[in-house]
Amino acid sequence: MKHWMPAALAVVLGLALAVLATTPQPSAPLSADETEFSAARAMEHVRIIAREPHPTGSAENAEVRAYLERQIEALGGEVTLEEASVPERGLEKMERWSGERPEALTLTNVIGVFPGTDPSAEAVALMAHHDTVYGSPGAPDDSAGVAAILETVRAIRASGQAKRDIVILLTDGEELGLLGARHFFAENPLAQRIGAIINLEARGGGGRTTLFQTSADNGAAIEVYAGAVGRPGGSSLATFIYEALPNDTDLTPALELDYAAYNLSFIGRPGQYHSPKATPDALDQGAVQDMGDQSLALTSALANAEALPAPQPNRTFFDLLGLFLIHYGSVAGWLLLGVAAALHLLCLRGNMPGGWWRGLAAGGAVMVGGGVALYLANLLSGAGSGELRYYDRLAAIPMLEGQALMLCVAALVVALPLWAGRAGSILGMLIALAMQIAAPTTAFLVVWPLLLAGIIGVSKRYLPGMSGDALRVVLASVALGMLLQFGHMFMQGVGPDLPSVGVLLAALAIPVLGPLVPPVEAKRAVVVAAICTVAALTIATYVRLDPIAETVPAYRSMRG
Repeated sequence: MKHWMPAALAVVLGLALAVLATTPQPSAPLSADETEFSAARAMEHVRIIAREPHPTGSAENAEVRAYLERQIEALGGEVTLEEASVPERGLEKMERWSGERPEALTLTNVIGVFPGTDPSAEAVALMAHHDTVYGSPGAPDDSAGVAAILETVRAIRASGQAKRDIVILLTDGEELGLLGARHFFAENPLAQRIGAIINLEARGGGGRTTLFQTSADNGAAIEVYAGAVGRPGGSSLATFIYEALPNDTDLTPALELDYAAYNLSFIGRPGQYHSPKATPDALDQGAVQDMGDQSLALTSALANAEALPAPQPNRTFFDLLGLFLIHYGSVAGWLLLGVAAALHLLCLRGNMPGGWWRGLAAGGAVMVGGGVALYLANLLSGAGSGELRYYDRLAAIPMLEGQALMLCVAALVVALPLWAGRAGSILGMLIALAMQIAAPTTAFLVVWPLLLAGIIGVSKRYLPGMSGDALRVVLASVALGMLLQFGHMFMQGVGPDLPSVGVLLAALAIPVLGPLVPPVEAKRAVVVAAICTVAALTIATYVRLDPIAETVPAYRSMRG
């Protein structure tokens, strides 16, 4: 049993690190320092804004708008209202939601300007939308963003006047097609005075706030974010995936202009997305605190900067277990890949004859077998198209995440007997090379676990004994924590439709765990894999047979 201790300890520590990386910090109380962000103070706004649904053109929306005007004025801002008619496509969407077609609707953006000490400097804008979908009080989407902006500006004002003007842009009609944002950036002269913009959004009711989209050529913008935010979240992989998805936020029309732009959002508790259950009481206050801390730090840095970030080549970036942001350019990316490759080639020199073939077979078994298993289990769980199915499966993401984890563990356990001690990951290096060539800002996903695995493998050969074991446990726990963190991000973002991406992370765990795991009997591995597979299929069956979630939006549940 003692031979399994290093591997078991690494798994436990890795899981703990992943939980810490994906869990927001506690909410700061009402008594927090005036210059700090307090989710408790922000929640006072959320409870008023999200008392009930307030879609564009409703009486409830007018009440929210009046409240926002008063709050901006109380903070010392100059308030203006910007109105526009909702176009035909917006009226049609409202009819699909409510069953009744309005003759006309007017959207109203609420704009607040807080003068800085240098009126000639480009302004910094904070943006969120104050409307909701039909039938949802929208505590997370986007009352949390609106409240976070109000609390952010309050905290900045408590610290003194910023160098640059700060613009609050609370748009209307976002849920009808980004209408308020499109109108502002196309028609309002104030848009030309802005140099940097931060948009706050939510697709769920909790979890870490992540930077999931930036303006193009984000090198300097990422350096500002890394230097300002104490507990960052997000990655260049998330920005790459988001750009490939058919999704939009209010930042979309802003990106057509020359801004340094940041899109921040949380997507945990996904069942709350557009849900009638998305109430203030259901909102994770830790997520609001995380959003506010990042918003305050980034806004303060931009609003007091001598110069706003200029376009520079895109950088690879990711948060290391939520502790700090690692970021670097393309040259450093190639150097890291080279170091990882050298380490794995050194590992290969110590293999038994044919060992590298066994390592390749192990990775291939996980990638192919695990991918097929995840795909079939996802079909069993009820994967399908349609808006109703989409929202129902959002609510099922925690279950689907457990399903995917069980199948990845099953594939990993079956592959471990094929592992040949210190075998370098040939398959991993080939994948890393392909990613570095095709999409260099995403290659870190493979390069960093391989880099740590390479050090583990080399240390197994050159640093035996307890000190070597301790080093390998630490490195393996960090690598596993990263892989689990990335896996959680994948499942939150695309898991209901594409859980098979998880097999890449499982394959990367092989060279990490391989040097720590003693020889595994194939029969025992099959038994453990079978247990995990049965557990996964049980979860899939439950998800398929479980009734439609109560969190499904009202405009979908009425139509089935």
